[in-house]
Amino acid sequence: MNTLLLDRTTWDLCKDASGNIAMASDPYAIAQDVASAVRTFLGECWYDTTKGVPYWSDILGHQPPLQLVKKDIVAAAMTVTGVAAAQCFITGLVGRTLTGQVQGTTSSGQPFSINF
Repeated sequence: MNTLLLDRTTWDLCKDASGNIAMASDPYAIAQDVASAVRTFLGECWYDTTKGVPYWSDILGHQPPLQLVKKDIVAAAMTVTGVAAAQCFITGLVGRTLTGQVQGTTSSGQPFSINF
C-alpha cells in the first residue's frame, strides 16, 4: 500500500527528487496512516464522519481514565488498512500534554511504532 509522504515536522506534503509529490510505501506508509488516524478528531473527515478519535466527547475537557484514552487511540489505529494489531503506551502526562506511543504489527508481520 502506498500513501502520500508527509513531512515529519510540518505534516505537509513532500516532493521527491524529481519534484513530484513523494509517496511512502509499507511499512512506513502504514505507520504514517496510523499517526494520521490518531490525530484525526471524530467527525472531522467529511467523507466519513465515523473515523477519528472522540477527543471532544470523551477526552478534551474531561478527566477520562487512561484506559479509555488508550482504547480510543487503539480503535483509531485499527481502522487503518494493513494493521493487524496495535497497542497504546502512555509515557507522560505533564499539564495538559499527553505523550505516548502506538506499537503495532502490519498484516504482513512487520512491526511499526509512532509517537504522539
